[in-house]
Amino acid sequence: MVTSLPKSGVVRQAALQETLLTPRFYTTDFGAAAAMDLSSQAVELETMLAEMRADYNARHFVRDESFAQDWSEITGETRQAFLDYLERSCVSEFSGFLLFKELSRRIRDQSPVLAEIFHLMARDEARHAGFLNKAMGDFGRTLDLGFLTKNRQYTFFPIEWVIYSVYLSEKIGYWRYILIHRHLEQNPDRRFYPLFKYFEPWCQDENRHGDIFKVLLRSQPKLWATWRSRLWSRFFLLTVFATHTLTVHERSGFYRSLGIDPTAFDAEVIRKTNETAARAFPEILDLERPEFLERLHACSELNLKLSEIGRSPGPRWWKSLRKLPLLAAILGHLWVLYWLPGVDAEAQRCEVA
Repeated sequence: MVTSLPKSGVVRQAALQETLLTPRFYTTDFGAAAAMDLSSQAVELETMLAEMRADYNARHFVRDESFAQDWSEITGETRQAFLDYLERSCVSEFSGFLLFKELSRRIRDQSPVLAEIFHLMARDEARHAGFLNKAMGDFGRTLDLGFLTKNRQYTFFPIEWVIYSVYLSEKIGYWRYILIHRHLEQNPDRRFYPLFKYFEPWCQDENRHGDIFKVLLRSQPKLWATWRSRLWSRFFLLTVFATHTLTVHERSGFYRSLGIDPTAFDAEVIRKTNETAARAFPEILDLERPEFLERLHACSELNLKLSEIGRSPGPRWWKSLRKLPLLAAILGHLWVLYWLPGVDAEAQRCEVA
């Protein structure tokens, strides 16, 4: 659904083209979230609450005069790839806002400290989503976030899955933003739009949110002290890493416009996130095995072929049939990667201690 706004010349896009990699909206078992025993991490949660109340980035996400330009000179593949990046990032941030807002509202009476933390996290995510949506407006398009709230399908995740996946999404977001920020500091001529100046405070928010979910994870022994938790850790790491690899290579034009090699960037983000996850998860993936990143990259090549089929002419049933062997090949690679021996992060922490 697309509606034109003649006065501003902006197209308000209410609905998104759904793909496997489109960010989802989530809901969870709010009763289970409220019933979590957080006593073992009570001090850490109070510390995180104090940081969130301080709101160190309160004045950072304010558009300055550098945005007041005509951006029509950004054209072609760079423009489309950047718009796609903005759109998906905006939906992802808004998805976090909705989840955290509802968590805060639903657990307020049973867990007031955690409810306030979620309320303040929702504040950050709303700030990010709004900032991204305004950036899209500079290129003649915005998302109708109110429409998405009411009409988008929500996916149910148990609270345990929420903790694993949000921790990883925030931490991988941190590494994605900080690595782009560092690259553009060294190559300022590649900073083609002012949004990139805000990536440092942005990644600080992502890192802080990830630290909150690390505290939640470590407050629940079943998420790190059982054999099942090791399997879940590997599953969520692999899922997040595979999604990142496929998404980065789908947006390769965006990264190349910044002077970044997509494959090298993807590998570095995954390595850094895996190392960070060792501080929270009982087990991480063994990225030293050469086949690990090779198989992930093979998945991205297969995914690009899927996209080509999707854009090709012909009936939907025929396209679906042509996609089947490619999807099977992607699942085959992921199956092999999941069962590769991991790294015992819990044992490494004990050795350091």
